[in-house]
Amino acid sequence: MTQRISGVLSPVVTPFNADYTPDAGRFARQCRWLLANGVGLAVFGTNSEANSLAVPERMELLEQLVAAGVDPARMMPGTGACAFTDTVRLTAHAVKLGCAGVLMLPPFYYKGVSDEGLYRSYSEIVQRVGDPRLRVYLYHIPPVAQVGISLALIERLLKDYPGIVAGVKDSSGDWNNTQAMLERFAPQGFDVFAGSETFLLANLRGGGRGCISATANVNPAAIAALHRQWQGADADALQAGLDRIRAIFARQPMIPALKHAIAHWSGDDRWRTVRPPLVELAPAQAASLLAELEAAGFSMPGLGS
Repeated sequence: MTQRISGVLSPVVTPFNADYTPDAGRFARQCRWLLANGVGLAVFGTNSEANSLAVPERMELLEQLVAAGVDPARMMPGTGACAFTDTVRLTAHAVKLGCAGVLMLPPFYYKGVSDEGLYRSYSEIVQRVGDPRLRVYLYHIPPVAQVGISLALIERLLKDYPGIVAGVKDSSGDWNNTQAMLERFAPQGFDVFAGSETFLLANLRGGGRGCISATANVNPAAIAALHRQWQGADADALQAGLDRIRAIFARQPMIPALKHAIAHWSGDDRWRTVRPPLVELAPAQAASLLAELEAAGFSMPGLGS
C-alpha cells in the first residue's frame, strides 16, 4: 500500500435476491459502474445494510468481488462489529485481500461506554490483526450508533498506532466537529472524510481527503467532479447542485430510496429488495422520489449497460 485511498467513496448498496441472499454478480456490476464514474468503494457501510449481513456473508462477498476483478486498492470495507473478535476476523480478511483500508465502527450495542473501553477495543483489534498493511478509518456516526469517537480517543490512538490509524469518516452531521478534526489532526497526516457530499467542498477546503456518502451510489460522477474541481471558480455552484439531489433523497428512507432509483434507471426491479427489518418504498414514496428526481433533470447514465 503505497498511496492512501482518497476522494469520493460510496457505501455500496448490496443487491439481494428474492430470498434475501446477496447477489454477487449484480454487486460486482454496480461496483464497476461506480469505479467508472470516479468513485471508490466503501462496501459494507451503513447504506450497504452491512449490519444485516453475517460475518461469513461479508467475507464471501468481498472474495467474490475481488475474484470478479474489482480492484481492492479502491476499497475501504466496513469491518466494525459489536464483538471485537468479529471485527478482527473481517479486518484481517480485508487486509489479506489487499484492501486499501477498513472503515471501523466502534462497538455500538452498549451505550454510554467510556473512551477507555473504546480504546481497549480498537487497540485489541489492531494488535490481533498484527499486519503493518492495516489502515484503520474510524467511523464516527453517533446519530445511528449512539456511540461516538471523541477527539481525545483519536489523539490517543494516533499516538499509539501512527500510520495504522489513518483517518476518520465523520457522519455526525456537525460541521463544527469535522472542522475540529481537521484542525487538530489533518496536519498530522490523519485523513478526514466527510460523511456526506453536503460537506465535501468545506472538507476539502479545510484539508480533508474527500467524502464517503450514501448518494455517491446514485450520483457518483457529479460528486466526483466536485472533488476534482473543488479549487475552480464553479465549485460553489457544483456543491449547490449536489445539495439539491441529496435533499431529494433525504426526504425518503435513504436505503430503500437509493435502491429504488437504481432499480428505475437500470431497469432491474430486483434492486428494490431490502433485507428486513427494512422495507421498500411505498408506492406514494416511490412516485414522489422519481417525480422530484426527474424534475431536477437527474439520471444515471450507463447504469443498465
